[in-house]
Amino acid sequence: MKANKSVSVAETLQQKQPFRSVAQEVYLSLLLSTSQLSYGMEVLLKKHGITQVQYNVLRILRGAGDSGLGRNEIRGRLVNTMPDVTRLLDRMERAGWISRAKSGEDKRQVSTFITAAGTKLLRNLEGPVAALHEMQIVGVTAADLKILLKVLAELRSNALKG
Repeated sequence: MKANKSVSVAETLQQKQPFRSVAQEVYLSLLLSTSQLSYGMEVLLKKHGITQVQYNVLRILRGAGDSGLGRNEIRGRLVNTMPDVTRLLDRMERAGWISRAKSGEDKRQVSTFITAAGTKLLRNLEGPVAALHEMQIVGVTAADLKILLKVLAELRSNALKG
């Protein structure tokens, strides 16, 4: 698969004036890239009747294994922050992708678990999601991807300081 011609942020946004700084251009580039990459994922997941946040929750719960996780633990691991995780989990439980159970020791503590249906949905999505990711990075070298990961980690670290 051949990579598309790269288009600058200024071209994409039809920016007539120069950016105030490289920092501003980088920020807008990150937002634009996130939006475009995310849109592809939204389209793919919508075909399977699931949202990106729900997909993220299922992956988190699969990783948690048999111990499950509490609502706040799930919230803390989400890629995109979400204020009302309880309603999200309610919808996912109605869909049959998760189950919840009160702790035997502390009845206030509710653990959330991925169900067989949720695990099957994730398994069915593995191939299409991997193919989408590969298509989205076609033409970018492994070395450049590693540099990008390092730079993004630095940006996230800086964002937490501010």
